Amino acid sequence: MRKRILVTGGGGFIGSHLCERLLKEKNEVLCVDNFYTGTKQNIVHLLSNPYFEVIRHDITFPLYLETDEIYNLACPASPIHYQFDPVQTVKTSVHGSINMLGLAKRLKIKILQASTSEVYGDPQVNPQPETYWGNVNPIGLRACYDEGKRCAETLFFAYHRQHKLRIKVARIFNTYGPRMHPNDGRVVSNFIVQALQGRDITIYGDGKQTRSFCYIDDMIEGLIKLMNSSDEFTGPVNLGNPEEISIIELAETVLRLTKSKSKLIFKPLPEDDPKQRRPDITLAKNILGWKPVVSLEEGLEKTIFYFKEIFKR
Repeated sequence: MRKRILVTGGGGFIGSHLCERLLKEKNEVLCVDNFYTGTKQNIVHLLSNPYFEVIRHDITFPLYLETDEIYNLACPASPIHYQFDPVQTVKTSVHGSINMLGLAKRLKIKILQASTSEVYGDPQVNPQPETYWGNVNPIGLRACYDEGKRCAETLFFAYHRQHKLRIKVARIFNTYGPRMHPNDGRVVSNFIVQALQGRDITIYGDGKQTRSFCYIDDMIEGLIKLMNSSDEFTGPVNLGNPEEISIIELAETVLRLTKSKSKLIFKPLPEDDPKQRRPDITLAKNILGWKPVVSLEEGLEKTIFYFKEIFKR
């Protein structure tokens, strides 16, 4: 019996990969997206599948349909996009969550929230465990995203406690791979695009700040394992790669893999940019039996190949 699964933000980077994987597992998939940052190009190869349906809709407005599970991924996730319309970003996290939680409550179904490592802000603890409450500037430029996602987590747990709703909360750390938006301002896509086009590689700050990068296939595996875990396990659970790398090391790796002659240039660090970001994934290992398996070099090579192909079009 096929499950009918709703994926909000299904036209986005992570969402499109999730839709693809759920279809491969013989599910029926309803992809909901307003295509603010997602693109039809990400899902055009799925449109011929009779079990795939696309609905253009903004989840800040109610949605009335029937489904067996919900993955709530809708929200612009890169600083360039979420800071362009900060009010809409907050509305997507808050009103969108209320609408999706209301749908799940009516249908008595499981719902997964794609939260983020940004709930930890600029962390004073490294690596970050789920028990860490974070260090977030509530009125900064990034707050529309950070605090919106924190409020969404609050809403999910309020519905869980008050209405016994079955919830799952994933805190997603930096994820990369094919179908990243070439102009989304994220460091991996930025570096690859700049290197392939022979432009200067832009590093903000001194490049010593660290990040941890999870390849998209590993992330999708983690999300599905979380959704399919026992109802008693709600999360939040960190999903990400615990291997830490400095931004300057990442830039040098991209230059080597692309054989680019681009030069490194340094610009001031943006407001509230975290100095470090690394997940403690003990909970995911113990409860979900999940850990990333794709190395950074292997993942970067696949991502570079993708960008080379789209630049040929």
